[in-house]
Amino acid sequence: MKINPAAAALDERQLARISEHLERNYITPGKLAGCQVAVARHGHVGYYDALGVRDRERELPVTEDTIWRIYSMTKPITGVALMSLYEQGFFQLTDPVHRFIPEWRDLKVKEMAEDGSVRLVDPIRPPNVRDMLMHMGGFGMSTLSVRVDANGDSFLDGKHTLETFCANLGNESLDFQPGTRWVYGISTDVCARLVEVMSGMRFDEYLRTTIFEPLGMTDTAFDVPDDKVDRFAASYGRARDKSLRLLEDPQESRYRTLRSFLSGGGGLVSTLPDYLRFTQMMLNGGEVDGVRILGRKTIELMTMNHLPGGVDMRQFAMPGGYGEVGFDGMGFGLTMAVNQGAAQSAQIGTAGDFMWGGMASTTFWCDPVEELAVVFMTQLIPSGTFNFRGQLKSLVYPALL
Repeated sequence: MKINPAAAALDERQLARISEHLERNYITPGKLAGCQVAVARHGHVGYYDALGVRDRERELPVTEDTIWRIYSMTKPITGVALMSLYEQGFFQLTDPVHRFIPEWRDLKVKEMAEDGSVRLVDPIRPPNVRDMLMHMGGFGMSTLSVRVDANGDSFLDGKHTLETFCANLGNESLDFQPGTRWVYGISTDVCARLVEVMSGMRFDEYLRTTIFEPLGMTDTAFDVPDDKVDRFAASYGRARDKSLRLLEDPQESRYRTLRSFLSGGGGLVSTLPDYLRFTQMMLNGGEVDGVRILGRKTIELMTMNHLPGGVDMRQFAMPGGYGEVGFDGMGFGLTMAVNQGAAQSAQIGTAGDFMWGGMASTTFWCDPVEELAVVFMTQLIPSGTFNFRGQLKSLVYPALL
């Protein structure tokens, strides 16, 4: 990867602290097997480093082309795919989902009565497309265990498709009135199905032809073929004694075959160069190196705070709920969080920078004001174990010249 700190207007001495910090606090003590970081500004990569190993058991180092499970960093890609259909006139954000998934036409909402019993009532309005892009459609985390057939197989078993999963949601009840709460769950998988319905293409094919091939994201997919498996990282978790334990061997991974459920919420693998290319497209207003994926105003629409009243997620999150970037000082756009300001979020940065992360502790953010994009890759589950985004922000922003 070509690195040019001067063109990126970044201080090399400050950027060197990123490697020192990660090596000292995570790689040497064995809290991470390996990781990768890139910092780009003004369209130039000003810093890149790869530390540790991608596969501890085989002692294979992290390389520039290491393939990582990006889990929920799939979500912004799904959002871009759906909004590319918005630009073709297929839908408006306020269109009800049942226009595209007719099984949702008669959805009811669970409501608690004064005696503690639960009754089903009509929704004040049906869930719409924007609700799905924002995790505000009414389905809570309990929906993850929804059954899709008489045999009791869940969509998580990999035996079903976006079509069967979304159709079966029509038999469920909403946990809250659409647009009134923020609950991290299955919404972006519904967005993936909407892409299929509107485009007439299978979700992976639409992503490949509309985003990945035009941007040159050659290693981003729902599976890892045989000729790439040697580059695939192992996945790790934390044992009770805080040591690393292997969760998934890359050679025996479920990603070795293409599953039928193409999760728009968390199904992709990618490389750091691929995802950096995606973030640069977002940062540039939908275009990079003459390749346009979305219009500038569409990117602006995606990356503004859509929460009613312009408040942060804390005001709409269900008690005890989870958000990949926390709630305080964070608004929410269409599939990603939007920073409301350094004072509100208690982190150095810029109001309006947008971000998300993945279950294996991968993360990214884009700062349009500073023309800055940062991507961090590793494989440690769960993502809340360490605040990598916050730490990286405190190391990256002082390097801006």
